[in-house]
Amino acid sequence: MTRAARALWFTSAGKCEIRPVELREPGPDDVLVRTLHSGISRGTESLVLRGGVPENQHGVMRAPFQEGDFPWPVKYGYLNVGVVEQGPLLGRTVFCLHPHQTHYVVPADAVTPVPDSVPAQRAVLAGTVETAVNALWDARPLIGDRIAVIGGGMVGCSVAAVLARFPGVRLQLVDADPARASVAAALGVDFASPEQAEGNCDLVVHASASEAGLARSLALLAPEGQVVELSWYGDRRVSLPLGEFFHSRRLRLRSSQVGVVGRPDRTYAERMALALDLLADPAFDALITGECRFDDLPSVLPELANGAVPALCHRVDYRAGHVPA
Repeated sequence: MTRAARALWFTSAGKCEIRPVELREPGPDDVLVRTLHSGISRGTESLVLRGGVPENQHGVMRAPFQEGDFPWPVKYGYLNVGVVEQGPLLGRTVFCLHPHQTHYVVPADAVTPVPDSVPAQRAVLAGTVETAVNALWDARPLIGDRIAVIGGGMVGCSVAAVLARFPGVRLQLVDADPARASVAAALGVDFASPEQAEGNCDLVVHASASEAGLARSLALLAPEGQVVELSWYGDRRVSLPLGEFFHSRRLRLRSSQVGVVGRPDRTYAERMALALDLLADPAFDALITGECRFDDLPSVLPELANGAVPALCHRVDYRAGHVPA
């Protein structure tokens, strides 16, 4: 039996459309999932929408269930929450790294059950919180550390939300947009502009995807301090002041990205399960700042990408008759 679904495709620079999809019949180890919500990872999906994925990174940047090839047409996305309608885990709410699509069939081990303590609406953040968990496994913060997170987007705010649980740290969320102060307050984190940020940091997590933000990150470090770079620049080049105090302070700059688990004693599945457990904290709701219906995605996503619609995580609702608030 052929099953019908609909999916969002990125079709050309700044344009996307909803297309019909035919689903394969689930096997004994597969699940058929009906999507409840998906989330837009604004930075990455904006990069894909404008065709900014470098050719030498096409393989690295592929989403787990992506169809098509960069630059276009491509079915992209990786923040999906749905309910299992056939197969193992029948009836369970699950998270999957799947593009924006009304229904899909994937191997059962590609989905992670959402804990009962986590609302499905909040679970769309799991992929971003997973990135934050991996960054902190790479950074290895210590009790009493002086820490700044530069960049108050989805990833930066997720890192700050997790670090807010650490004992004894001095923590600031740093962003050029003063509107991010309210998000920081909701997370229980101090906020500062780049000019007012406290220096002498042991650790700076950089997630602003800007040259100025990375330069400021280095400037805030104490001797022997470390910047963990979470930004993805795509095809853009950045320059850094590596003369000045970079060598005299013995500073360190390291990359972190979610494609490799930051601890050799943990698996991808364990990392994702941990991210979902962390989302039991309602403070994460502050990261969801907009919502639309699935049918409206072709007009909403380009506006998110060009900044006309400001948002951290923009949630997409698939429920029939639901009118977003």
